[in-house]
Amino acid sequence: QLQLVESGGGLVQPGGSLRLSCAASGFTLDYYPIGWFRQAPGKEREGVSCISSRGGIIKYTDSVKGRFTISRDNAKNMVYLQMNSLKPEDTAIYYCAAVRSVQPWCVMSEPRYDYWGQGTQVTVSS
Repeated sequence: QLQLVESGGGLVQPGGSLRLSCAASGFTLDYYPIGWFRQAPGKEREGVSCISSRGGIIKYTDSVKGRFTISRDNAKNMVYLQMNSLKPEDTAIYYCAAVRSVQPWCVMSEPRYDYWGQGTQVTVSS
């Protein structure tokens, strides 16, 4: 059974850092682009970052550029989102998502992804 599990969320002060992890089970990530999405209270879910299956293509939404870094370790079946200089507006539930593709691409568009984790809460507050 294909499953994604996020971890690493928590409460952090503004300016702090967190590293989110997305663990895949039931399949290998080698042919799966991965996207990170977030949903803040009262808002729609939005794309944060994405990475192609081998890591050659990486994208970020403008609000996190220079602060967040996405990476992956296919040997460990893991994808990461390093979040630095966190702001209160980064508070949200963060989700990772996967879709199978033999082509090197990634997009921050929800409908393109078939598999989703349950999410991990990130709260940035003093």
